[in-house]
Amino acid sequence: MTQVPLPPPAATRDAPPCFVLDGQNVPFQPGETLIQAAHHAGHFIPHLCWSPEFAAHGSCRICTVKVNGRASAACTTLAAPGQTVENKTGELNAQRKTLLQMLFVEGNHFCPSCEKSGNCKLQATAYEVGMEGPHFEEFYPDRPVDASHPELLLDFNRCIVCELCVRASREVDHKNVFAIGGHGIGTHLLVNSPSGKLADTSMASGDHAAAVCPVGVILHKRQGFSVPIGERRYDAAPISETAQDDTP
Repeated sequence: MTQVPLPPPAATRDAPPCFVLDGQNVPFQPGETLIQAAHHAGHFIPHLCWSPEFAAHGSCRICTVKVNGRASAACTTLAAPGQTVENKTGELNAQRKTLLQMLFVEGNHFCPSCEKSGNCKLQATAYEVGMEGPHFEEFYPDRPVDASHPELLLDFNRCIVCELCVRASREVDHKNVFAIGGHGIGTHLLVNSPSGKLADTSMASGDHAAAVCPVGVILHKRQGFSVPIGERRYDAAPISETAQDDTP
């Protein structure tokens, strides 16, 4: 008598596909990227330009991981069965530290005097990877501060060109206040107004673009120390323990 094979148990058959991240199975839903699936599963992959609110463009490269031995941006790489992903390795951590050091010296980041300290993703990520100093010679670029707006201040010295404010203004606020101009080391944030000043735009203090900046470029005036240093987000817990909260 011929035996008919039984179907797999329902729990196995319906289980979501997985990839392996640093030796652990990570389930994912079709269409999820590596960083989305990792964060949903409680793992942290460092990043700066990525936000779950916007389409990823993989520009900062901080989220670079190795997928089956090849370097890939975790924010733009779709999760797939059979992937073996390396994230927490000495090599990748060293690369991230170098990228962060380059970002620090390319701008003017004086953390002890920055009112964003403790809420700054650049600073928190540097702590996460163990960055202790800039390593490279600082550029000390001469960048203006735009204080023309009655409610908001733009300090271009801290811009890391992540484009989050550009995307938030265009896609959420529907105002297109910001843009990126220049090339190479001269790439910089622009204000879309005839004068180039924020006061001559339609930007309001409640715009999403005013809240999305991961560093201290867009600041609300007269609110700098409303939350004391020592009680801010990354003072309470490292970014590796809080970033998952940002991924719905």
